[in-house]
Amino acid sequence: MAAVSTREDRRMADSDVFRLTSDDQQARRAAERLFGEVTRELGSMLPASAEVLHVGATAVPGCLTKGDLDIVVRVERGDFLAVESRFAKFFPRNAGSIRSDEFAAFADAARTPHLGIQLTTKGGAFDHFHRFIAALRADPELVRRYNALKLAHHNQPMDRYRAAKHAFIAEVLRSDAASSESDHRPR
Repeated sequence: MAAVSTREDRRMADSDVFRLTSDDQQARRAAERLFGEVTRELGSMLPASAEVLHVGATAVPGCLTKGDLDIVVRVERGDFLAVESRFAKFFPRNAGSIRSDEFAAFADAARTPHLGIQLTTKGGAFDHFHRFIAALRADPELVRRYNALKLAHHNQPMDRYRAAKHAFIAEVLRSDAASSESDHRPR
């Protein structure tokens, strides 16, 4: 019996492969447009103390991207459960992501570009997305290294790319934390 490939099967198979977009500038413009739309949508769901930040590669000039939009929403610990409940009514959960009492991920593949929202508690264990993007924006050499990682994984299995990306981010955040600590030591 021959296997029948449906459009959904192909989409699922395509999502298992890491692919960079061919036009980073167009992807950046599309992400910025959607970021504005989503920020307005989120406004009524969030307490005044919340922060909505564009944190994906499309937020970093010169960074290669697969063309999606990643947003982090940072809330106070006491607001997390209420905001998570509101988000769950409007956005599909990212089934492939962890979920805890200080982190939840949502993904909307129906949006153009693909939308990922990470909800974190300020100061929590997963509150690092904005620090990674700030490090990239501040250091062109980090962007060059991150781009090299992305190029090395283009058209490769997504899980391999994610493992390499995770290791890279962990290294950057460790380095950032170490330099921050040394900046605050008495001289």
